Amino acid sequence: MTSFRYEPLSDSQLENPYPVYQQMRDECPIFFDEIRNVWVVTRHEDVLTVALDPETYSSENAVRLSAGDEPNEVKEVLQQGWSLTPNLTESDGEQHRQLRAMVGRVFTPAKVAQLEPFIRKTVDELIDGFIDAGRTDIIERYAWPLPLITMAQILGIPQDDVPQLHQWSYDWLRLSESAHSVSDRAKYAHSVVAMQHYIMDLFQGKEAADGDDLISLLLGSAKDASMDTVQVMQLVMNLIIAGHVTVTRAIGNGIVTLLDHQLDVEESQLDEQLTKTLVDEILRFESPVQGLFRTVTTDTKLGGERLRRGDRVMVHWGAANRDNRVIDNPDWFDIERKTSRHNLAFGRGIHACLGAPLARLQLQIAIPCLFERLPGLRLASSDSWVRDRIMIARGFVSLELGWD
Repeated sequence: MTSFRYEPLSDSQLENPYPVYQQMRDECPIFFDEIRNVWVVTRHEDVLTVALDPETYSSENAVRLSAGDEPNEVKEVLQQGWSLTPNLTESDGEQHRQLRAMVGRVFTPAKVAQLEPFIRKTVDELIDGFIDAGRTDIIERYAWPLPLITMAQILGIPQDDVPQLHQWSYDWLRLSESAHSVSDRAKYAHSVVAMQHYIMDLFQGKEAADGDDLISLLLGSAKDASMDTVQVMQLVMNLIIAGHVTVTRAIGNGIVTLLDHQLDVEESQLDEQLTKTLVDEILRFESPVQGLFRTVTTDTKLGGERLRRGDRVMVHWGAANRDNRVIDNPDWFDIERKTSRHNLAFGRGIHACLGAPLARLQLQIAIPCLFERLPGLRLASSDSWVRDRIMIARGFVSLELGWD
C-alpha cells in the first residue's frame, strides 16, 4: 500500500508535484498507474535503463498517453489527413536513424551559433512590443513567439503564419492527452489535419525552387532517400511542435523560479559559463517536458517489476531530475550547479532531443535579456499565472508580469 496518490493533473500536484515524486521514487519507483494504464518510471537509474534500450522500449506513440484507437468521431476527422507518424520523436531503428540524419546537420552547435544574431534581434523586437505597457502576459507575448519565429526562420515558413502554427501545435499536444471529451478531441483533430494540409501546400512552392531553408533541403534529401512528401511533412510538423514546446515552457518556468528565489539575472552580470549553468539548472529543476512514453516490445523486468509485451511505460524526466541518489540536494535551486551529465530534460540515448543546442541558445539569450531590459521584473499579482493542464509538459498557459 503506497502513501501517495499520483494525480498529475490535480491542482495541488500541478502546483508542486515534487513531494509526490519523491514518495514515488522512495516507495514505488516503478509505479503502475491504473487510471491511465501506464507504468511510471521515476528513478534516474531506471529512466536511463529505458531510454538507453530502444529495442526493448519502443518509441512508437511516444507522445500519446494511450496507444489505442481513437473514437470513431475523431478517427473520421484524422482520416481527412495523413498518419501522424513516423517522425523523429515517434520512430525506431533504421527509420529513426534516417530521419535524424536528414535533420542533424542543421542542428550542429556551429550551425546553431550562426542563429544568435537573429535570436537576439527577435528577442529585442518582442520586448520592444510590450516594454512601455509595464505589464504583459509573458507567455503570449514572448515565450511562445520566440521559438516559433526562430523555427519558422529555419524552416522557411512565412512569419505571418506563426500564430496559426502555435494554435495548431497546441491542439496537437492536447490531442495526445486522453483526458478530453470526444467533441474536444475532434476539434483538436481538425487543427492537426489543417496543419498537415498547410505544410503539404507549402511544399508545392518549394519543390521547384532552389532554396536554402530547411524545408527545401529536406525535400531535396527526401528524393535521394526515396522518401515521399508525406514523410517529410510528418518530420516538419514534428520539428515545428517540438521546436517550441520545450522553450516556451522553460522560459515561463525559469522566470517564476528565479523570481521565487529572488534572483536577478541581468545579462550584463553573467559570464558565459554561468549563463549555461543557469539554463541547465532551470531545465533540471522544472523540466518542461515531464516525460514521454514507451511501449514494451518483449517481456522484461525493470526495477524488480515484471513488464509484459505491449505494456506502456512513462519515462519521467521530471522525477528523475530530482533524484537524490544521483543529484545532491536536488530540491535546492543553484544556478552554479554543474549537473549537465545527469540532466535528463532533453532525454537521453538515440532519442535525445536533436534541437537541444538551439533550445539552450534561445534560453541563454531570452531569460537574461528579459531581466536586463525590464527592471524590477515581478509577478503582476498574487494570481498571476494559469498552469498548463497537460501530463507530459510542465509550464504555464499564461503568466502576467509587471516591471518598473
